[in-house]
Amino acid sequence: MSRSVLISGASIAGPALAYWLNRYGFAVTVVEKASAVRGGGYPIDMRGPAVEVLRRMGLEEQVRERHIATRRLSFVDADGGVLNSVAPTAITGDEAGYDIELARGDLTSLLYDAVRDDVEFRFSESIATLDDRGDRVDVTFSSGRSQTFDLVIGADGLHSKTRSLAFGPEERFHRYLGYCFAGFTMPNHLGLSREGMSWAVAGRSASLYAVGGGDQVHGFLVFTHAEAPFSAFADPAAQRELVASRFEGCGWEVPRMVEAMRSADDLFFDVVSQIHMPVWSKGRVALAGDAAHATSFLSGQGSSLAMIGAYLLAYELADAPHDVAFAAYEKRSREFVEANQALATSGSTVMSPRTEEELATRNALLRGADGLPGESSHEVHTMLTLPPERATV
Repeated sequence: MSRSVLISGASIAGPALAYWLNRYGFAVTVVEKASAVRGGGYPIDMRGPAVEVLRRMGLEEQVRERHIATRRLSFVDADGGVLNSVAPTAITGDEAGYDIELARGDLTSLLYDAVRDDVEFRFSESIATLDDRGDRVDVTFSSGRSQTFDLVIGADGLHSKTRSLAFGPEERFHRYLGYCFAGFTMPNHLGLSREGMSWAVAGRSASLYAVGGGDQVHGFLVFTHAEAPFSAFADPAAQRELVASRFEGCGWEVPRMVEAMRSADDLFFDVVSQIHMPVWSKGRVALAGDAAHATSFLSGQGSSLAMIGAYLLAYELADAPHDVAFAAYEKRSREFVEANQALATSGSTVMSPRTEEELATRNALLRGADGLPGESSHEVHTMLTLPPERATV
């Protein structure tokens, strides 16, 4: 008799985990509070072992067809003067010809399509209560429906409801990195094509990313803030006002970006934070992806870790009781996760310098003949080797 698993979250880790658990003979249900898989979205990266996971899923070719191939990233000073233009790999540590950059929505759609006919997806649904009974988990959903599962996996992101229900309040595990950000789409006034531009003053940065050469670009406004403004999470108007206030009087394209942010229908506002937990499982409940160990977008590794973690969790569950499998999954993954979390703090001064001193140092490097130092995070991206594929049912 197959074991039943409930997965909360249908972004990246959730569908990837559902794919592998289904192949290993589990009966899988995925719940997602949104009404559908979210399309669109900013560019993300698949690096190192994450690309190998895609290959084992038979998706590598389809993902490569959607590779963005950003040509350059230009840095501008406070007045908009170009300091330098570099290949994105100088910042990201990507391996040219292997690592893949694509729109987040393209990846989530491909993952969903790969498993939608084999597992049950319930949209506009979320977990309301969990009761781990030792031999099962009794779940009540937001719809009022109740059901029992052998295992529950939270793959529901930085602000995971599953984690709060099973492990306690987010504040115990939330490590705020001192930044907030707003992401949105806006008209491509500069005519950018497969490139990005980044402006910064101390404590504030603004970036534009063009996936292709279309009439829309992705805008990002990032700023330091002493305390995480949790009170703004439930108030979109407060979010817009907070962002606008931090960028008042700024130059370059920032006024136009703030204006677009105020009216954007796809505004995404959040804090730049990580999740640090002593363990990723408790009884019959475990966490995957950002719910377990968010790295923040400053690391550039959240999506890759979601794919890799989903593969490793399913791999261990395929051949062991849940308690043994959960411990093995964490043992195999934790060093890799922590090394990638460290990337967020080591590289943040390039894109978002906090102080005048950091800004001056960065700008001097950009103005120099050699540009940014060639230090690469590639070694961290590739430090984990996937175990061999298991036979599937």
